[in-house]
Amino acid sequence: MIIHPTLKPQDGQRMQGGSLAVRLANFVKLPHTVFAMPFALVGVVFASVANPLTLPMLGWTVLAFTAARFAAMGFNRIVDRDIDAINPRTVMREIPSGALTLNQARVSVLIASVLFFFASSQLNTLCLMLSPIALAWVLGYSYTKRFTRWSHLWLGLGLSIAPVGGYLAVAGHWSTPWWLLCALAMTVVTWSAGFDIIYALQDAEFDQNNGLRSIPSSIGVVNAIRLARALHVVAVVCLLIVAIGVRSFEGSRLVWGVGLGVVLAAALLIWEHRLVRATDLSRINAAFFTMNGIISLTFFACVLAARLFPLLFPAPNAGISIGRS
Repeated sequence: MIIHPTLKPQDGQRMQGGSLAVRLANFVKLPHTVFAMPFALVGVVFASVANPLTLPMLGWTVLAFTAARFAAMGFNRIVDRDIDAINPRTVMREIPSGALTLNQARVSVLIASVLFFFASSQLNTLCLMLSPIALAWVLGYSYTKRFTRWSHLWLGLGLSIAPVGGYLAVAGHWSTPWWLLCALAMTVVTWSAGFDIIYALQDAEFDQNNGLRSIPSSIGVVNAIRLARALHVVAVVCLLIVAIGVRSFEGSRLVWGVGLGVVLAAALLIWEHRLVRATDLSRINAAFFTMNGIISLTFFACVLAARLFPLLFPAPNAGISIGRS
């Protein structure tokens, strides 16, 4: 059953201006980069404990992430252009509104994809080998609402590539302990799937009426909110596991940064869910964009502070090195 909440359709976070650069930025919702980019940098910070980090390496990592995200978002807009044209919330997106032609969109996605592969090749062999798999997964998300209600988890898995990729870009190999990156990735999966369910609440009725599958259109707004809350509880648990994992970093104070980040992220998630009610989704942009942007940036800031200012954080009693002998 679909509850009809108080809602004015919102597609927010649009930049003002008519230049091609602005239109392309709006085309891929550039401000939404704030969700996963900080977690990619968390992966970079973790890897830098036992591996050298250079400015070119950091630059190629940021470019690879940005290009992959541009390609994924742009491809999604191309695939969904006919759906966007009939949805009141999305009818003013760049392709349906004519702000970008279909050819302009296709060329921009192609260029972004090439940049992603090139940036990956500048990092290390492992990143280059994994880059086609990563790009195929994030592009494949665009079709998921046609055949599964679990598209939110597919998206979450796509975003979870960010911290794993950030780590591999610097280290060139998997983490020790092996489950550290798994826990960090699962944090992003459950966190982003949860907030994507929240964002999809406003399209529940539209999706149901147009044969599209999502959690809200399948199980209703009330149950979808409950599931989003459950996923966010799992995300916090995963962050606690990450905190346990970084204790094994030799001489690392990161455990305190991660621990502080867990506390703040949990508090912010509680506040986020206070903004969303089944009968009132009017604050959905605050819950979706503002709060989740703050969560990712806050967690990254805590981790970075612990890495850059070790004198502020007491050293844990740990003697296992993350690096290879």
